[in-house]
Amino acid sequence: GDKAFAQFLTDEIKEEKKIQKHKSLPKVSGGWELEVHGTEAKLVRKVAGGKITVTFNINNSIPPSVDEETQEEQKPDEQEPDLTSTPNFVVEVIKDDTKQTLVLDCHYPEDEIGTEGEEESDIFTIREVSFQPTGESDWKDTNYTLNTDSLDWALYDHLMDFLADRGVDNTFADELIELSTALEHQEYIKFLEDLKSFVKCQ
Repeated sequence: GDKAFAQFLTDEIKEEKKIQKHKSLPKVSGGWELEVHGTEAKLVRKVAGGKITVTFNINNSIPPSVDEETQEEQKPDEQEPDLTSTPNFVVEVIKDDTKQTLVLDCHYPEDEIGTEGEEESDIFTIREVSFQPTGESDWKDTNYTLNTDSLDWALYDHLMDFLADRGVDNTFADELIELSTALEHQEYIKFLEDLKSFVKCQ
């Protein structure tokens, strides 16, 4: 059984490498520097008087397939639809002369992906906004968190513009999807390889 499993994994790894779009991770334009720790990625961009960091984790970042039925109708030789990783991401705006960091929790709404054509709509939304003490990794639940569901739309628009002025706009969000998808695929292949070694290990 293990032999067959290992053989299956070998074939699977070959297939996945064949369809791998990026041998190295795609760059995000606009002067962002990338740090990767396992499944977590961090993009850092220096701006006058501070810096912006964007953090995301590729785990659970691939939305579930929408229709189970359409998959069964697929002819066997049809290409599977490309999996796209659309992770939630956290933007931190850090200003040198304050002790607070503005933290914006953003995500890709599932119904927005793929509805291009409408120029005006943003491909990501801000879910929550809070201030957190700069430099502390543990954020406090006692800090007020603004949920954008009930937010005045004018204030929301200003927040989106505030992000766009700092390089977090639709172009960035598109490139983040591209980066995250490449990273997810890379980690998936690595997982298959680790699984193969594990299965073969006596």
